[in-house]
Amino acid sequence: MESSEARLRRSYGTQPGSRFPIGATVVQGGVNFCTFCRHATRVELLLYASEESAEPFQIVTLTLDANRTYFFWHVFVEALPPRCCYTWRAHGPLCVPQMSDEAASRKELLDPHARGVSDRFYERRHAAGADTAGHASLRAIVTEPLDLPDEGIDVRTLDDAIIYELHVGGFTRHPSSGVRHPGTFAGLIEKIPYLKALGVTHVELLPVMAFDEQDIPAAAVARGLRNYWGYSTHSFYSPHPRYCVEPARAPQEFRQLVDALHAAGIRILLDVVFNHTSEAGKEGPLIHFKAFANEAFYQIDTNDVRHYRDYTGCGNTVNCNHPLVSAFIMRCLEYWVRELGVDGFRFDLASVFARGEQGELLRTPPLPWAMEASPVLARVPLIAEAWDAGGLYHVGAFPGMAWSEWNGRYRDVIRRFVRGDAGLVGEVCTCIAGSADLYQDDGRLPANSINFVTCHDGFTLNDLVSYDAKHNEANGDENRDGSNDNLSWNCGAEGETGDAAIIGLRHRQARNFMAILLLSQGVPMLLAGDEILRSQRGNNNAYCQDNAVSWMDWRLSADAEDMLRFVGEMIALRKRHASLRRRRFLTGLAEGGQTHPDVAWHGERLHEPAWHDGGARFVALTLAGRTPGEAMLHIVFNMNDDARDAALPVLDGQAWRRIVDTSAEAPGDIVPDIETAAVERGACRVEGRSVVVLESR
Repeated sequence: MESSEARLRRSYGTQPGSRFPIGATVVQGGVNFCTFCRHATRVELLLYASEESAEPFQIVTLTLDANRTYFFWHVFVEALPPRCCYTWRAHGPLCVPQMSDEAASRKELLDPHARGVSDRFYERRHAAGADTAGHASLRAIVTEPLDLPDEGIDVRTLDDAIIYELHVGGFTRHPSSGVRHPGTFAGLIEKIPYLKALGVTHVELLPVMAFDEQDIPAAAVARGLRNYWGYSTHSFYSPHPRYCVEPARAPQEFRQLVDALHAAGIRILLDVVFNHTSEAGKEGPLIHFKAFANEAFYQIDTNDVRHYRDYTGCGNTVNCNHPLVSAFIMRCLEYWVRELGVDGFRFDLASVFARGEQGELLRTPPLPWAMEASPVLARVPLIAEAWDAGGLYHVGAFPGMAWSEWNGRYRDVIRRFVRGDAGLVGEVCTCIAGSADLYQDDGRLPANSINFVTCHDGFTLNDLVSYDAKHNEANGDENRDGSNDNLSWNCGAEGETGDAAIIGLRHRQARNFMAILLLSQGVPMLLAGDEILRSQRGNNNAYCQDNAVSWMDWRLSADAEDMLRFVGEMIALRKRHASLRRRRFLTGLAEGGQTHPDVAWHGERLHEPAWHDGGARFVALTLAGRTPGEAMLHIVFNMNDDARDAALPVLDGQAWRRIVDTSAEAPGDIVPDIETAAVERGACRVEGRSVVVLESR
């Protein structure tokens, strides 16, 4: 019987095709191919039978007369089946930096609109070489159309969200994960019961758009490392092939993950990288954009067209506010929402979106506003990492109306407070109340603040309380990479220790961080593995550590089990109390029908917060219920080394019950059944470096 590859060893008929839609589109009778290349005078489409094919079985030449409309090149290949692969070649005055037009015309180019990609034959060093031709390239895969469910139209907000940031590969790649396909979308599906039991409402996936795993420094290459985090995108429409069991079914496999998460009541956010690409600077590889639309897609220095403006630290900067590039980004995001079911996005180094074509700061940049105006994107959350590597910092001021932001100030203030820095009470209160000073003046809401203490970039929670300094020697850069300013405290010893007192204090500090995060107004974001005290051995920049340093180890110690229980119960507590998830900022006044103000602030004495005391490490607050019948909460934060007595408000006919005490041994650190919780009246003892929560009953 003839193999599928043998059947493709013939030439397929062609027609001129259409410039709509761009990319490769399977339709009745064949496949329409379209790409954009302004300066080409001739374009070739190379067709490969499969991912394993070393040579193309057919090369289709596109001509100016028959196959070009404006700057688009297009051809229809009759009866071509899905799952074959393809690349493009462009001829003409391409002006690729560091490369002659002849050398550039020999390069096989990846379709920027590919729905699936294969890196089977890709070698970054060959892709970068000026004089190497041949087939060492990334290839696009002709994927079958998705069979889309009718989901209707809804608006997806973050009002009640608890975000869980995870890496698709690292979540199940460890042998202890026990999944059938480790490190894939399919493997993550098998762990959905764990996510559901934990109680998170949203997963935020580190980059899953296809990226260059070979994009790392030479010193890391020499150690056999690879790009792990994925912030080196080359194919914005395609799921990463290594996360797929069958890369030819990349859209289908990703959509299966989305549907499985939705069925479990969990929504999915994507961390996306539209600030730079894996082509890097003038010395970087030629993959696609440099040949197709170099001067439009990237910010180029007008005084030296060979030089790329770099506001990302990665060699190039996407020219986001060029009309063609804005359209590319918008259509791509809409595709992931409309066809792949994504519920929102977090944008890496998003302040790049506020730069003009010469890198200048734009007062009203078109792209962020256009995203908000899109009928598709307007109904999903848009989250900005509101800074870039060129010095722009927009936390509290990102362009647009509805954008949420990673609140870096929240992270820094809470880290310093729990570490024991004094005189921060006023800033701490502002942060846990939703950062009104950043967001209220321009009409934004508490949900615009994404609160976090840890994320993929930096120490894990366990390392934050175990190391004073970074330990990145395994990355191959002599510990020069990664941040030196971690605002961490090792509790008395650097790294691993057998000292029981230090270990106990570290676990208490970890519970303190989690408690504060989940008791704050705004949207909490947890780093995957913090709930089981995952460590990276002090590495605060594990971008190239696709190994046990970064992977989730599912063999849980007793301490990990205790922490997992604590975090799960804290999430449940947050869900029970609408007062912790207010839609509007706290006012200090009673809301309609309530007899108590929405919040009252205290020190060790009632109504005497030490906002201006330079030595203070203690604050308390009372939150009124937001819904009928909801109990009041009294929350105390004591970051002093010694115990303090905190005065309690008087309740009419009720008593305060201690439901959280981070100083207590498990399972007494959190009591899910309030009827069994200790009763407190008048005042309560709060141990040093601990958080206490009381509920009225």
